[in-house]
Amino acid sequence: MQEARKQFFQFLAKKKLKLTSQRGLIFDVFWNIKDHVSPEELYNFVKQSDAQVGQATVYRTLRLLCESGIAREVNFDDGVARYEPAFGQSHHDHLICTECQRSIEAVDTKIEQLQEKLAKEHGFTLTGHELYLFGICPDCKGPKR
Repeated sequence: MQEARKQFFQFLAKKKLKLTSQRGLIFDVFWNIKDHVSPEELYNFVKQSDAQVGQATVYRTLRLLCESGIAREVNFDDGVARYEPAFGQSHHDHLICTECQRSIEAVDTKIEQLQEKLAKEHGFTLTGHELYLFGICPDCKGPKR
């Protein structure tokens, strides 16, 4: 967390933006959430610590967290932007339940190798990718559906 915090504060200084106590709080709350979070959910968590923090401040700070490489947006195809920590995190893909929106982070070396092979066959040099697999989780599917 300390390295991520340091990177964020250096980013703010480079952009000539102030390191406010509210930005620090939003960083801390975001970093300690162990799930994908929407801006609205983050705002509600932040309000529990400081009711004076405005919704616009949370949205702007979340954008700054993304620009600084601390956070990244993930799209579960339900119209809600969600965010997860990016700094110091290894690449992973997402399995998303279309019933309950539960997400599972997964890594499969075979899939990664196939993606690299596909890119190479088409003359591409991969600089990144996102893979979202949509379906119904075991809890929503119920017994032997």
